[in-house]
Amino acid sequence: MIGMANNALGLYLSIPFCRSKCTYCNFASGVYPASDHERYINRIIEDMAAAPAWAALSGVELPRNVDTVYLGGGTPSLLAPELIARLFAAMRTHFRLEPGAEITVECAPGQLAGSALDALVAAGVNRISLGAQSFIDREAAVSGRLHTRAIILEDIRRLQAAGVHNLNVDLIAGLAGQTFASWQESLQILIDCGVPHASIYMLEVDEDSRLGREMLAHGARYYAGLVPTDDAIARMYSDAIQSLAAAGLAQYEISNFCRPGFASRHNLRYWQHRPYLGLGLDASSMLREASPEAGSSAVARVLRSTTTSDLKAFFDHPEPEETAWLLPHQQHEEAWFLGLRLNAGVDIYALETEFGHAPVAPALAVVARLQQSGLVVKHGNSVRLTPQGQLLSNDVFQEFLELEKLVP
Repeated sequence: MIGMANNALGLYLSIPFCRSKCTYCNFASGVYPASDHERYINRIIEDMAAAPAWAALSGVELPRNVDTVYLGGGTPSLLAPELIARLFAAMRTHFRLEPGAEITVECAPGQLAGSALDALVAAGVNRISLGAQSFIDREAAVSGRLHTRAIILEDIRRLQAAGVHNLNVDLIAGLAGQTFASWQESLQILIDCGVPHASIYMLEVDEDSRLGREMLAHGARYYAGLVPTDDAIARMYSDAIQSLAAAGLAQYEISNFCRPGFASRHNLRYWQHRPYLGLGLDASSMLREASPEAGSSAVARVLRSTTTSDLKAFFDHPEPEETAWLLPHQQHEEAWFLGLRLNAGVDIYALETEFGHAPVAPALAVVARLQQSGLVVKHGNSVRLTPQGQLLSNDVFQEFLELEKLVP
């Protein structure tokens, strides 16, 4: 929740290097020459060292203690072992990694060399997220993935043998050529693997991916004509919730499911609005205003910053591309649309304690309207999305923007 203590920080490190670009991908990642890898890691280490001075100049608090680390991308496991070792050594030089910190690295199946795995384990990595997307070889191939089912299963075996048991597997509902039968097959294989965490995403159609652009243009490249309908994708998502729950993987966030004790601690900090520092290409940070005046009851401002998504510009310019202060009413709006992502929902009492009754009152009027539409449900002080609300979550979140205009 927004009012949680800021005694620990999350670190997000963007590693944008891929062996190939997937057709559906809309992230700031790509196929870059290996010669860029060392230069890029050097730059992240420089930014890590400069972060305290930047924070002080910006007027924000930067906790030294770190309890979650997440290397995303891209495919961080493509880094050479010596670069992995240097990156984590620098992290421990400039920050204090708490004992038991959750340290996650995203990996593409088939792209985790033995030497890289050894380097990750030696660096203290204790959680791996595998971007499987599908266990059906044909679906993976037409999406631009380079792995097969056998490769995914072998990587899971290798990771478990190396002592990494906190594993996540990603699946996407809506890949080209996917059917209800093939989707159920992927879900069942995931369940049979025994991994403690799964992320289920519905295919996004937007102009930031090759497949999305082709679908919007009604073209046929990238097998765009074989993408399931929106209704079919929604049914696949709903089927996944039921199948995973029956197997002991309970949904705790719109796209995330886990066995007890295996929720992603790093991702939770985003939805709970806890501080994080993002380093690297297209990385975002959320840090709080440093030390409000003693005795002040005002809500501290929050600074959001984002780096450029262009690799050349990233190398050429050290400053974040965008920075913006979030005022209390903007934080209140975020508390609703971030908190509603969680199955636990939003705690009205906590919001009133943080922001006061007046700003929360118009939000409750929005809640009442959404209840009538069957998109949210209210139990006591808790508001959460219904199953239909999860399917239409973007529409629900839009209702909580610009709440300040509704304050009398």
